[in-house]
Amino acid sequence: MLVGNKADLRHLRTVSTEEAKTFAEKENTYFIETSTLEALNVETAFTEVLTQIHQVVIRKALEAGDDPSALPKGQTLNVGSKDDVKKVGCCSV
Repeated sequence: MLVGNKADLRHLRTVSTEEAKTFAEKENTYFIETSTLEALNVETAFTEVLTQIHQVVIRKALEAGDDPSALPKGQTLNVGSKDDVKKVGCCSV
């Protein structure tokens, strides 16, 4: 995943959006521009990262078949829901 951060600072841009998109396509990766100042695509970027991680884990689980030792081990962490997050301005606290 390629994330163009601080998209609101257009006057300081050194890589054009088109150049970044072309690079991402060449590398076969997802591209998104974000700006926390403008609340642009921040949640979408995090959701995409989690979606991609989930897809990799599912693919590996399918490839492993019935071999549970081949699956990643870890703990489940309940972080609550979006309703549990207090919003202040553009960002969650």
